[in-house]
Amino acid sequence: MSDDGHGADEADLPHDLRALSSVVQGFMDERHWGRYHTPKNVAAALAVEAAELQEIYLWREPDDPCDDKRTEIEDEAADVLLCLLNFCNRAGVDLGPALLRKLDKAAQKYPVEKVRGRREKYDEY
Repeated sequence: MSDDGHGADEADLPHDLRALSSVVQGFMDERHWGRYHTPKNVAAALAVEAAELQEIYLWREPDDPCDDKRTEIEDEAADVLLCLLNFCNRAGVDLGPALLRKLDKAAQKYPVEKVRGRREKYDEY
């Protein structure tokens, strides 16, 4: 955290999930927000933040990169990650291993040789 309590300095920013999770936990702990951040409440906040990210693209052309909204996109994407890491902290989910397990399951459902370049769901090919 920076000395002002507002967050990490960019040069000191950790990049692995466990380190980022620890930064989020420290931020929440400093503010004593744990009693409000139940898994149910944080899951709801995650859905809201994801919707705010989606809202930026609402009513735009499908190929519009929304370059005029870059800062907002980055802020909302960061909010989604912050809520996801906070949820995982509160729910006891180790996100790195969970992600790798999920990718392994997806690889079984979607073998490269069957799905490369296709959009069908696993039960449609």
